[in-house]
Amino acid sequence: MTRAEKAAFISSKLAELYPRTTIPLDHEDPYTLLVAVVLSAQCTDKKVNEITPLLFSKARTPREMVKLSVEEIQDIIRPCGLSPMKSKGIHGLSKILLEEHGGQVPESFAALEALPAVGHKTASVVMSQAFGVPAFPVDTHIHRLAWRWTLSTGKSVEHTEADLKQLFPEDSWNDLHLRIIYFGREYCPAKGHDPWKCPICSVVGRKELFR
Repeated sequence: MTRAEKAAFISSKLAELYPRTTIPLDHEDPYTLLVAVVLSAQCTDKKVNEITPLLFSKARTPREMVKLSVEEIQDIIRPCGLSPMKSKGIHGLSKILLEEHGGQVPESFAALEALPAVGHKTASVVMSQAFGVPAFPVDTHIHRLAWRWTLSTGKSVEHTEADLKQLFPEDSWNDLHLRIIYFGREYCPAKGHDPWKCPICSVVGRKELFR
């Protein structure tokens, strides 16, 4: 089976398993999504969704967020981990949104990636899920599965993103990256994975998985 054939099979199987896709981070608008994605770094979506209601009850706009001190933000988001860095990032990006973007989240990869605590993956999630711009955010699930399914060499997240963008149609990226994440959590975990029972690995999985 060629890579293109594998990609077609995977896309079809994932669409069958997950016909409807919604981002697992609770949010109301581009700003609350941006903050939630920043919080999700090295933290589960479930934990982020437990923390954001309290944070957003105090500040759900950049103008409200900068009225809080970094320490106040940190106290609220501490359970998410990396709270010193994330609290500074959320306060800092909120200030820049007010000073440079009229309090709005910019619809630009470059402008988003220039914000504190916002890397390419975070920018990609916001661009795809808030603004509908085709993007392929690669998290640990996608990076792992792309290697397992021989769609990429897995040398780096950037390499994996480039490989996947070549294999799948651009108009499928926004739904597909979420479907792969859902699949990784439900069927293809990092540990305790049985490739023989996996609906995709059992068909296109690397030989190393079956040893």
